[in-house]
Amino acid sequence: MYKDFYKPENYVNRELSWIDFNGRVLGEATDVSNPLLERANFLGITQSNVDEFFMVRVASLHKLAAANVTTTDASGLTPEEQLNAVNRKEHRMVQERYEIYNQQIIPQLAKEQINILHIKDLDQKQYEFIRRYFNDELMPVLTPMADDSSRPFPFISNSSLNIAISLRRDPTARQPGKRETLEGDQEVNKKQNEPHDDRQEAEIKFATVRVPEIYKRLVRLPGENNFILIDELVKEFLSMLFPGYQILATATYRVMRDMDLDVAEEDTSDLLRAVKHQLREREHGQVMRLEVEDTIDEWLEDQLIDNLHVSERSIYRVDGPVDLTFLKKLSGMVDGHADLRFKPFKPYLNPQLDMEHNIFKAIRQKDYLVQHPYDNFDAVVNFIHQAATDPAVLAIKMTLYRVSGNSPIIKYLGMAAQQGKQVTVLVEVKARFDEQNNVRWAQRLEQMGCHVIYGLVGLKTHCKVALVIRRDEDGLRRYMHLGTGNYNDVTAHFYTDMGLFTCAHELGVDMTNLFNMLSGFARPPYFYQLRVSPDGIRNFINQKIDDQIAVAKSGNPALIRMKMNSLSDKQIIAHLYDAAANGVKVQLLVRGITCLRNDLPELHNNIEVHSIVGRFLEHSRIYYFESNGHEEIYLASADMMTRNLNRRVEELYPVTQADTKARAIQIFDIMWRDNVKMRVLEGDHYERLDRDGAAPFNSQEYFVQEAVRLNKQDNKQQKARRHFPNVFETLSKHVPSLHLKEKDDANGKDD
Repeated sequence: MYKDFYKPENYVNRELSWIDFNGRVLGEATDVSNPLLERANFLGITQSNVDEFFMVRVASLHKLAAANVTTTDASGLTPEEQLNAVNRKEHRMVQERYEIYNQQIIPQLAKEQINILHIKDLDQKQYEFIRRYFNDELMPVLTPMADDSSRPFPFISNSSLNIAISLRRDPTARQPGKRETLEGDQEVNKKQNEPHDDRQEAEIKFATVRVPEIYKRLVRLPGENNFILIDELVKEFLSMLFPGYQILATATYRVMRDMDLDVAEEDTSDLLRAVKHQLREREHGQVMRLEVEDTIDEWLEDQLIDNLHVSERSIYRVDGPVDLTFLKKLSGMVDGHADLRFKPFKPYLNPQLDMEHNIFKAIRQKDYLVQHPYDNFDAVVNFIHQAATDPAVLAIKMTLYRVSGNSPIIKYLGMAAQQGKQVTVLVEVKARFDEQNNVRWAQRLEQMGCHVIYGLVGLKTHCKVALVIRRDEDGLRRYMHLGTGNYNDVTAHFYTDMGLFTCAHELGVDMTNLFNMLSGFARPPYFYQLRVSPDGIRNFINQKIDDQIAVAKSGNPALIRMKMNSLSDKQIIAHLYDAAANGVKVQLLVRGITCLRNDLPELHNNIEVHSIVGRFLEHSRIYYFESNGHEEIYLASADMMTRNLNRRVEELYPVTQADTKARAIQIFDIMWRDNVKMRVLEGDHYERLDRDGAAPFNSQEYFVQEAVRLNKQDNKQQKARRHFPNVFETLSKHVPSLHLKEKDDANGKDD
């Protein structure tokens, strides 16, 4: 029984596993097979990853610890113990990040004449440039903020870059206090007041200046590909903001706050208003982490600690620039050096799914499986576009979790509503860090005439589905797109996701029931092919695992293969343990959090776990079961995480058509063969694979080359089609008696 595996030693802590995942991303920054500017980008990604981790996951642990919660997670750790373990591990990761920055990235960029310079490195022309830049651009925008008896310590907003300053009055400046005759209605002899007379206060003063976010962190200098960090530039001329004072010390710092959205939905009848209110409140969350330069003056550091109320474990002293996310922008600012970036490629768009063809006609004939970014996301956009403009389409229903800032899908949904079609859109306004964007889109959609739903009480709607109702010649028909990833045309260029276009009848009925559940009070008693969480996906996966166990117990081979972003659910992990213990072979592709360990003796080495971290973020979810010569494969929006299975509306759907099913299985096979970007789980940690002389195979690069090949193939076919009418026209001129038989014409009629 799988519950026998419910022991703390059988599980890896979720938060520590996440830090290990971020370490695998950091490994890409040191991988010399990656182009240099891409390595810098990976280093920047690790910083933004950990920022979000502290704003959400560490913030949750802080709240639990503050409430004196002593219950443990699956690995047996209390919230306080997890906080200590997380900070210890992240301190080591910070040290590693900055060693890579200082010892690898910066020196290797310099060899390529790409320089991030310091003040001491500037020549006269460059120094004059930054002086003018400060005076003309920055000086009018900067606001020095003092901390004294009349002005309290200013609020430091989340993730903002700031400069802490210690200063004292310049003894050579004009001294206050001279008695002067003040002329007015009556002459009075009195000391002349200053805007602020601080002689009675401490000699050393504290002030802070926020670096404005409207400017790029990297300032381009004269000379090709020379840059300087804006905070270093500001520090050089700070004295201009404090005339009459001497600058004693400066240091850049940054805070990460609790930014988790906590909406008490049961207490509000207006979710949109509640989210708006919580967004305002969130900005003032407790400080989770304080980053400072490791050269910071001790007095300045004490001032920050006292006023920001941070513990020693939450202070991160860094050997380099605070906040490395600027490295994500570096590649886009560097001129030339195409060889230092990934080679661009054109995603493949099946001609049947372009705007020159009737997509509904194509889907009616067969299903289409797409894998982004190798298959062009335009296929999805075109599907919604044609639905908006096709007079035979009656209604569009869609769920939106994350969309881009300038989403074409939003535009086409609005267009459909304005043309009189029934458009229903569920916009999940609780999508983490996209709340503000989604609130804006929800209001925009309503203004354009769409019916907008804001999600369900107590649940996030994370499923990715679109349903189009069309009146065909033979009656109403449902056309669908079901996906593993968001309807975001920007992230679709670097997230790997899969989607299915289909008009299968039973799946269409399920989709109607799903949307009725989301928009009304319907509670479908069952679904034919679709599995919906909460509950539905967990029950389904458990049943499939039990089926494989039964096959293995009967003496036949049984295989479970799963691909997901994260594997953390205690019950599902225990059930996989039970399957392995009973002889089922389990192969898992897990990009991120992995709370399972595969070194338990009871498992008989039946669980293999791979993790691929590469050029694209592996985001697709695949669930595959094989036994007795029978194969079933499913795609889903859900990972095997408790939140996805219990607290979100998610979808899992089958891929059944012979060619799409074979393609989905092939995609998993190809990724499993990867020996370049793949790491292998060894117990509770991942190791790079020793290829032992095998030829290198990069699955992501394989799919890129496949897209290139398909594009070339289509180009050849298009050229042939352009050439064919000329041949036919010439032939018909010379053979006027040539006729096509009516029978052949009838057989060739396109219906």
